[in-house]
Amino acid sequence: MAKRLKDTAIRRDRQALLVAVTVVVQAVAAVFFVADALDDVADAGVTTHIAIEGLIAFALLAGVVLGALHMRVLLAEARRREQSLSIARGALGAHVAERFRDWGLTAAESDVALFALKGCDAAEIARLRGAAAGTVRAQLSQVYAKAGVTSQAALVSLFVDDLLDWPQNAGS
Repeated sequence: MAKRLKDTAIRRDRQALLVAVTVVVQAVAAVFFVADALDDVADAGVTTHIAIEGLIAFALLAGVVLGALHMRVLLAEARRREQSLSIARGALGAHVAERFRDWGLTAAESDVALFALKGCDAAEIARLRGAAAGTVRAQLSQVYAKAGVTSQAALVSLFVDDLLDWPQNAGS
């Protein structure tokens, strides 16, 4: 998970750098065209062609400025969302660990329960843990009993309900 977060941050930083370079190139081009239009006005006066060229140059400059400001807002929002997601991931992990402690799960049962929450079936869990399938099924039964549920779907549902925190009558 940490590697995925680091990869996401690197990708975001590269994208931000690419956008910044693009904005700088556009800004240089816009300044050049505005200066060229002003020079043309000083040399030949205002003609229809020069007026249109100047208008386009100022529009390009305005687009660069507005685009850069908007990109700054988007990057700040992306950072806020990334931080929120990081906090949520940490909070979910802490919540799962707290529930497992409350239920009195052993270390082995906690491992099995975590794999079950991730969607693994008993055979996959046995393979991942290097354990017998019968042992994993017995551990899952213990997890379900301690959690007060009867299936993997019900176990997952406990955590989804906690995350959603919907009012009891939301579905009515």
